[in-house]
Amino acid sequence: MKFKKITAAFETTDIVLAEELICDIFFSFNLKGVVCNVPLEEPDEGFGTHTLSVPDQNSIEGYLPDIDSSDIILEKIQTRSRELTSFGIQVKIEVEIVDENDWADAWKTYFNVTRITDRIVIKPDWKDHDPAPDDIVIHLDPGMAFGTGTHPTTSMCIRMIEKFLVPGSGFLDVGTGSGILMIAAAKLGAKKMTGIDTDEIAVGISRKNLDKNGVEPGLYELACTTLDQTPQKTYELIAANIIAQVIVNVMPDLEKRMAPNGVAILSGIIRERKPDVLAALQKSCLNIVHEFNEGEWVALAVKRIDNKSGRP
Repeated sequence: MKFKKITAAFETTDIVLAEELICDIFFSFNLKGVVCNVPLEEPDEGFGTHTLSVPDQNSIEGYLPDIDSSDIILEKIQTRSRELTSFGIQVKIEVEIVDENDWADAWKTYFNVTRITDRIVIKPDWKDHDPAPDDIVIHLDPGMAFGTGTHPTTSMCIRMIEKFLVPGSGFLDVGTGSGILMIAAAKLGAKKMTGIDTDEIAVGISRKNLDKNGVEPGLYELACTTLDQTPQKTYELIAANIIAQVIVNVMPDLEKRMAPNGVAILSGIIRERKPDVLAALQKSCLNIVHEFNEGEWVALAVKRIDNKSGRP
């Protein structure tokens, strides 16, 4: 099958904002294999490593099946990209027709073994790694789904899961992508896990990665759906590694699915959008109990406010 490789090269003084907004456009039209060619901030010592060199040109890449409707979708992507000039972002869209085999594995060169915490290591299937005795190794092939663990939004989520997950608790992953957060939760002792994503390919990749890591099928459910369409079961720990605007939109549904003393981890938030998230938290009577910052990215752990004491 042939694909349109869509490259959104951009110029701006705010790279993180451009990355979020362009990725939002790509994901809204269900582009596959999205890659962000942007410089990464150096993380704290011991957490994560760079896997990409500084690009010559900041850009976001994605792939669209080359079918009759793809030209209509491409035109819509170009229109929305032009609208980003109001944010001081100049975008140039380039299109190339490629065979699936020409690009499906090319990105693997840049995805290396990455230590996220003192214990948790992300290991691509095609890389060798000699684990330390106490290492928790996540074996991963993200395929066309988002989530390798190397991006700050994902690595901060994993650190939060390690901090807040109580063995035996339930876990909900909103926007599961490659399934990396579900795997981390399972290896840290979560039970009765649920992962949802609006991308059928991501759900299939998540299932394969969970199986690859020996997670028993009876411990989890996966569904291609939105949060508002899922049963209102409650979970002790919820992770939503999605963009800030989506977090704001789904906040009421997140709150309904939090156990009385549950924690929700919110990531994918750029600093400029943090006030929007804080306003949504206030409306849902949720309060921040922990915060990580890495470069321009923010991850929050929140709990329900006790109406009597006004504290989480």
